[in-house]
Amino acid sequence: MAGFKEEKFDDRLSTAQKARAAMLEKARARAETAKATADERAKERQTIAAARDERQRQRAEEKAKLAAEESSRKAAAEEAARKAAEEGRLEAQRKKEEELQSMVRLLADQKTARDARYAARKARQKKR
Repeated sequence: MAGFKEEKFDDRLSTAQKARAAMLEKARARAETAKATADERAKERQTIAAARDERQRQRAEEKAKLAAEESSRKAAAEEAARKAAEEGRLEAQRKKEEELQSMVRLLADQKTARDARYAARKARQKKR
C-alpha cells in the first residue's frame, strides 16, 4: 500500500490550474472542429431545405392538378346530369303529348261511333 503523499497548497493550486487549462484547450479544440464542420452542416441543411421546398412545391402542384381534374370531373358530371334531366323532361313531355293525342283520337272515335249509332237510330225511326 502506498503511503500518504502530502501535497502542498501551491501544488494543489497548480494541479487544478493545469486541469482547467487542459479542459479549456479541449473545449477550444472541439470548437475549432465544430467551426470546420459548421459550413458543411450549413450546406447540408440548405440542401435538405431546398429538397424539402421542392417536394412541397411538387405536392402543391399535384394537389392543384388533382383539384382541377376533380372540378372538371364534377362539371362534366353536372353537365351530364343536367342533360339527362333535360332529356327526361323532354321525354315526359313527349309522352304526355302522345297520351293527349291518343285521348283526342279516342274521344274522336267515340264521337264518331256515337254519331253513327245516333244516325242508325234515326234511320230506323224513319223506316217505321
